[in-house]
Amino acid sequence: MNGDYECAPRCTSNLNSSFDFDSADIRSESEEVLSRLYDGLAGDEAAEILIKGHTSSEGSESYNQALSERRARAVVDDMVRRGIDGSRMRAVGVGEVEPIANNGDEAGRSLNRRVEIECR
Repeated sequence: MNGDYECAPRCTSNLNSSFDFDSADIRSESEEVLSRLYDGLAGDEAAEILIKGHTSSEGSESYNQALSERRARAVVDDMVRRGIDGSRMRAVGVGEVEPIANNGDEAGRSLNRRVEIECR
């Protein structure tokens, strides 16, 4: 995972390379990043938080849509476990339709397996 995790109103943060292929389980090495994300979100109690899950293009479009929803939900669940009010967050999946890297190789596909956080 990498990116800017200090969330403030109207910010966007990315949790890149957060998931293995065909998985909605957050990688254990993401613990530090999730902790920093929590600190940023907890520091701004007024922000509404949109958690958007993404996938690479492997698999069917309908499967990837469902997988992206599970990935977004996994991050919401982690933030709730840490203490963020779940009513402040909304999880959505966008499937494979918004790649940030080329899906033609594993390095690009890995970057596309991500979650984006938007604070409003």
